[in-house]
Amino acid sequence: MQTVLFHSTIFGPIHSRRLGTSLGVNLSPVDGKICSFDCVYCEAGFNAQGQGKSGLPSRSTVREELEHKLSDMKAHGGSLDVITFSGNGEPTLHPDFEGIIDDTISLRNRYFPDVKISVLSNSTRLDREGVCRGLRKVDNNILKLDSAVTATMRSMDCPNSPSFTSEGVIEQIAQFKEQCVVQTMMLRGEHNGVKIDNTTPQEVDALIAAYKRINPREVMLYSIDRKTPEERLEKVSREELEQIADRIRANGIKVDVA
Repeated sequence: MQTVLFHSTIFGPIHSRRLGTSLGVNLSPVDGKICSFDCVYCEAGFNAQGQGKSGLPSRSTVREELEHKLSDMKAHGGSLDVITFSGNGEPTLHPDFEGIIDDTISLRNRYFPDVKISVLSNSTRLDREGVCRGLRKVDNNILKLDSAVTATMRSMDCPNSPSFTSEGVIEQIAQFKEQCVVQTMMLRGEHNGVKIDNTTPQEVDALIAAYKRINPREVMLYSIDRKTPEERLEKVSREELEQIADRIRANGIKVDVA
């Protein structure tokens, strides 16, 4: 079974194809996965691997480990573009998410004041005021919308909540407008006997309508780049991604293809 990627709370720096030199913050267990989605393409594997035994890192642990790493990088002349909340699950599930964001901003300002702070979120916790406040404080509030069609989204992202819909999350993302970046995974394939394809003209039209409703700062389009837990998935080529991006750009929406 494909298992979690990160076995520490602070990891990297690593090179991100979208964000540059990135120091990662993993608010999930270091030996398991906790996520409100169970995406067929998740590089950290399926949720069935379990939550592990370590539990979520405490706010104080995150702060101490992040300060130690930033201080060491500063002392040794390290370069950094971004601090990125990602890891083995959904970062906004952490009960102290907003406080951890406040700590991270304080440490960033002390050690690397020009560095950006990014959060990669699956958008499932946008009904929580504390989560939304935390997301408004970061430089790159990157929110997932893989399909504007609920059936397709559910096939790709497999949300834990049976009531989670594309229509609902689009309205929740729209509260941020230019304070967010929308990230969309493009792929084709099959999972549990169900065909998946969010690259069709109908799917792209629905995404364009959603992007226009949200009015984000930018849309990020990408496709699978590493091993996925569901093996029957097809990577969308860079050429095809650019063609889809051009259709979106024709509506006055900024698009970055990663």
